[in-house]
Amino acid sequence: MYLSLTNVIFLVGSIGLLVIIILYSVIILKSGRIKQAESAIERLQDSLEQMDGQAKLIVRTDLELNKIQEELDKKISGLYALQKLFRAFASTLDEKEIFNKIKPEHIESLGMQRAFGFIWDNKEKGFLNYLCIGYSHEEIENIGKELNSNQSLYLKLLKERRTVSSLGSQSKVITAKVIENLFKVKVFYLSPILHQEGEYGLFCTGTLSEEATTTEGDAEIFEILSGSIGQALENARLFEATWRAQQESEVKVEQRTKELTEVVQELKNVSKRKSEFVSAVSHELRTPLTSIKGYASILLSERLGDVPEPIKIRLEKINRHSNELVQMVNDLLDISRIESGKVMMKKQFCGLKGLLDDILDLLSLQIKAKNINISQDIQNDLKVFVDKSQIERVFLNLIANAIKFTPEEGTIAVNANLTENYFIQVNISDTGIGIPKEAQKAIFEEFYRIDNPVNEQVKGTGLGLSLVKNIIEAHRGSIWVESQPPKGSTFSFLLPTQATPETPVASTQTGEGK
Repeated sequence: MYLSLTNVIFLVGSIGLLVIIILYSVIILKSGRIKQAESAIERLQDSLEQMDGQAKLIVRTDLELNKIQEELDKKISGLYALQKLFRAFASTLDEKEIFNKIKPEHIESLGMQRAFGFIWDNKEKGFLNYLCIGYSHEEIENIGKELNSNQSLYLKLLKERRTVSSLGSQSKVITAKVIENLFKVKVFYLSPILHQEGEYGLFCTGTLSEEATTTEGDAEIFEILSGSIGQALENARLFEATWRAQQESEVKVEQRTKELTEVVQELKNVSKRKSEFVSAVSHELRTPLTSIKGYASILLSERLGDVPEPIKIRLEKINRHSNELVQMVNDLLDISRIESGKVMMKKQFCGLKGLLDDILDLLSLQIKAKNINISQDIQNDLKVFVDKSQIERVFLNLIANAIKFTPEEGTIAVNANLTENYFIQVNISDTGIGIPKEAQKAIFEEFYRIDNPVNEQVKGTGLGLSLVKNIIEAHRGSIWVESQPPKGSTFSFLLPTQATPETPVASTQTGEGK
């Protein structure tokens, strides 16, 4: 029952070995956990370091975003100020009023405290102050003296055509320090006010504080502002130049109108005096012509005795030429009376075809003598409201002229058509020698005769077409001619179909033989 010492020792050793094994296992297990804990601590430290970096990045980003937001707010405020100024500039065309539109609150909204504007005056050959904000009278006067005492320097500055700032772009002709000292500012923008054809002036804004921050965007805003001032000044000067030109033009137009009125009145007076002279002379000529014609007729009748044949021939010439003179005097009197409105037209409705037939019958001997073919296209129901005797003279003159200038076996065509505005257009065409283009208007003038072989052989007064024109116009009609030498001519004229016709417009209707 009792264990031997050996067994006890063995038992104690086994128990000790078992305890050692257990302790070793516990130690190994704890070492693993310690390593895991250390690894976890290392990972946690890495995470903390990453979180610290991210936190710093977030803070920096937030600061930058705040800075950007401030910059955006500043730009938006500046753009609002620019918009207000643009509207103000657009509301005036006076140079000084343009600068008066720039108020201190506009400059403050752009982050500045001071501003001035000097414009170059070509007449005065110097810079004149147009804008002063934040400066005393003495300060702005000193700036003006400096600008004008060193004109060449600042004109060179203008020619650089770019904005100069204290923290941005610099000038090649003047340092930022000189500008700061002269304009009494710490931070500034100095922009040229430019004109397309030359310099205008300088626009400067600045602050008294060195803490003011400026960016590239600020420079752009002030460049835009100075550019808009330049454009507004240009518009104002263009308007002034246009207004002055208009005033001068109105004065010239008024003066020219007055001169033309005087000329027209003088022409009327001359025309009146001419008509009176022609009428008086014509009346004075009729008496001796009547006597000459009477004595020639008595001698030709041989009531006073026999007349030798040579004398009879000369008396016949006197009689014939007297008739021509009487006809000329009568034509002149008729033209004078029609022009002065002294002839009362006894208008009535007349059949156009019947009127033409009477004239053709009257001229039948002349037509047959040259074997001329006459064609007419006039409807029987066409009627005109005219003075029959006067219109007969129109047809007589025009058809007689057509016969005169148409060669033997030629053709004369007469047609008529109803046009708009209650007028009838009559066309008288011939296959004669035609009328040169340069003479087609002059033929209606008094005493005008075309230089051609026919006129050299046959004498005339040059009054027939002038008389025709006056008669047609007295009926509120019009007459014109179209001709292509040597193919012939077409005389066209308008006659009214009612008692109160509208003023006609020359028709484009063409007649035969044109």
